[in-house]
Amino acid sequence: MPDTLLLDAPEAGVRLITLNRPAALNALNTQLLGELAALLDELEADDGCRAVVLTGSQKAFAAGADINEMAERDAVGILNDPRVAHWQRIGRFPKPLIAAVNGFALGGGCELAMQADIIIAGEGARFGQPEINLGIMPGAGGTQRLLRAVGKAMAMQMVLTGEAIDARHAQRLGLVSEVTQPEFTVERALAIGRVIASKAPLAVRLAKEALLKAMDCDLATGLRLERHAFTVLAASRDRAEGIRAFQEKRAPVFTGN
Repeated sequence: MPDTLLLDAPEAGVRLITLNRPAALNALNTQLLGELAALLDELEADDGCRAVVLTGSQKAFAAGADINEMAERDAVGILNDPRVAHWQRIGRFPKPLIAAVNGFALGGGCELAMQADIIIAGEGARFGQPEINLGIMPGAGGTQRLLRAVGKAMAMQMVLTGEAIDARHAQRLGLVSEVTQPEFTVERALAIGRVIASKAPLAVRLAKEALLKAMDCDLATGLRLERHAFTVLAASRDRAEGIRAFQEKRAPVFTGN
């Protein structure tokens, strides 16, 4: 079991990963990112896992990168930083990833939350990219994903001032899908994971791929990719089961085939 993470299976088909560096407010050091990437690789291969919830503590989802570790690296060290590969592996996770955010999600913590497909935030959550205060800038996707999530003007304001926004503001901007009372954040994320886990896994996977591609391509290309995925699903057993269950007025039983 990883030293910096906790893994639970509280719902059928759903796995809960908890960041576990409480003394450091879950600061994202190389070890944690590497263990998270490796664990997600394992869950990708686990047919019993259909959705993953990622959370931290009530005080901090993740307060940022590990500054002490970062300070030890010069330009060459940054160029050869193993964390880049870890971030890429996390970003390639093909199953639905839901972030349950309480407390601080700053710097790398905000970037990690934005790697998720859905963000559920507690009332006290704070999102920000404060790297500018250290004479640096976001370096793990913060400028790119934040702009796509909240638009140019707000992304510019957050990155260039280093100021954080609260959960309700994040929801209005589209960064967060729902805001809950802090004690119910993980519970709500797990409920969403349970619903997703009940759907046809291949359809969920291809729908996620199509939605993510929509951010990176023009409409015509996106429509072609969508239609291709739609056509591929026509050959799946789960599609036949879903249609048959609808016709027979019963709940479908999806197998992932």
